[in-house]
This record gives sequence, C-alpha cells and structure tokens, in this order.
Amino acid sequence: MDFLVACTLGSALKPDRFVMETPTLLVLAAGMGSRYGGLKQIDPMGPSGETILDYSIWDAIQAGFRKVVFVIREEFEKDFREAVGNRIASHIEVDYAFQSIEDLPSGFEAPPAREKPWGTAHALYSARKVISSPFAVINADDFYGRDAYIRSYHFLFPSSAEKRSSSPCCLVAYSLINTLSDHGGVNRGITSQTAGHQLELVEEVTGIMRNAGGEIKGLALDGSERVLGEKTSVSMNFWGFSPLIFDQLQDQFSHFMASCEDPDTAEWHIPTLVDLLLKTGEAACQVISTDGNWFGVTHREDKPMVMDAIGSLVTQGEYGSPLWQ
Repeated sequence: MDFLVACTLGSALKPDRFVMETPTLLVLAAGMGSRYGGLKQIDPMGPSGETILDYSIWDAIQAGFRKVVFVIREEFEKDFREAVGNRIASHIEVDYAFQSIEDLPSGFEAPPAREKPWGTAHALYSARKVISSPFAVINADDFYGRDAYIRSYHFLFPSSAEKRSSSPCCLVAYSLINTLSDHGGVNRGITSQTAGHQLELVEEVTGIMRNAGGEIKGLALDGSERVLGEKTSVSMNFWGFSPLIFDQLQDQFSHFMASCEDPDTAEWHIPTLVDLLLKTGEAACQVISTDGNWFGVTHREDKPMVMDAIGSLVTQGEYGSPLWQ
C-alpha cells in the first residue's frame, strides 16, 4: 500500500506570500544522471517518444495544476527547452529555475573543489523567486500515478478556502518493496509513523538494495548500516508545500552551510529538512492513503521495465499515443 502524508508547518511565518495562486508543479530535473549514464530526464520512454516527464505533467494537468517550473542546470537549458518545455508550452504555463553551486545564503561561498549543487532541498531553494502559490514537488525521472497528483491538488487547494491549513505540506510515500531497482542501489527517505498515522521521522538512507541473502540494506547519513523491511514506508520525493516554506528554507540553509562537516561533498535533502521541522515542532504530519503507482529509472538497465509499464498503460487506455495529440 502507498500513502499520502499531509503535513502542517508552523504558522509563525509571514502570510504575504499568498497572492496570485496558480496551482504549480515544481519538477526537480537538475541531476546529471551519473548512475544512469546520461540525461535521463529527456530520454524517450513512451511508444511515441514521450518521456516520463510528459506523463507526469499530463497527470498534473488532469488533476488541476496550471503551471510547471523546471529546476535545471543552466547549461542544459537549450536541450531541455527543445526536448520538453517547448512541446508542452501550449498546454500549461512553463517557467524555469536554475540550480547553481554558487546560489547560497548571504555570507557563504562555494568551496573551489565543489563539483555539483547541494541536493534536493537546495533545488527547492532555487525556485524561491518563481513560485508564489502552493505547489507540488516531484522528481523528473519518477512516475507517480495520477491519484497522487489529484490528492495533493485537493489538499493544497481544498474546495472551501476556510478548510485550508495556514501552511500546508504533503508527501507521497510508498512501500519500499515497490521502489527497489534490480540493477543497483537507490536512495530513499525512510518514514516512520504513529498508530494514528502521524509522521514521526523522515531519514535519508542511501544505496538501498537486496543482498544475496535476501535482506534489504542501506546506509544512513551517519554511515551506519540499516536493515529495512519490504513494507517500510518511503518518500519518493513527491511533496507539496505552501510558498511559506521558502522562509524556513532560508533559515535552515544557513544552518546547514554553517554546520556541514565537508562542504566539498555535503548534500541537503528535502527529507532531512522536513525531519528537522518535525523535531523542532514546526511541522505536524498526518498519513492519508492513495491508490497511485510508482516506477522510475535509477540505472540504465531499468529503462526496459519502465517502457513496458508505460506501454501497458497506453494499451489499457490510460494515456493516448501520441500523448499530446
């Protein structure tokens, strides 16, 4: 079973960010695709050359989202616009945010040896100037299922304004067994919940895979080994936030930069950010179920499975082919 986690951030933030509210999808697409061996965000997967992103944006539009912001590396802009942005511009408003190593809070500079940006929370931080409405956040290379977009949209934009939380946040989480790759380790945000489906913890665990003995293991950020169960609830980096999160990001990013032990390689992840907000009492989270499906490509060997899965959905009539006809 997979879940949607509904979170309420602390209300001590400035409410003036709620102005022109355009339901927005923020797509994290700045990754270099090092494990995959190429820029997988624009790699064709569908029967008519569609990318996973095409299906994600299509599902978001059907759910009610009206704007998409792509977080990319500036050097990829031309290729990304030609492969994705220009094709969908007639269907949804498109904007871009650039994730740069040098984009840091005042008083901090990137070390000369730093080779890549600072992680998914930094990617979120990179979009602070182009988003002013509640928004969902996804990875560019993950297929989440339409139900996740529908439920996150209705949480962020309830039918009655008085029902909206002052500072909403949501997270789609899946059972770990449904998110593993047969071709190498994966990184996941491990969640734990109370009996009442209140989120207690989001912990980043890397290199998760099943070993020869059948155990699923990974490494926590402190380097310790974690043994995980198949039904462990994990974050696949589908989030929803109020734009008020950018105020908290500003404060927390400065703290991260001041306290990270190795600024040449340290990364700041969204699950780590949310976990800190939970621990400091600035967030309270409730788990809500969703019927969505997840699949994605971490390694190039995952591609045939993804293509087969998309092909089956097209055959079943879930999507047209070509998708944007």
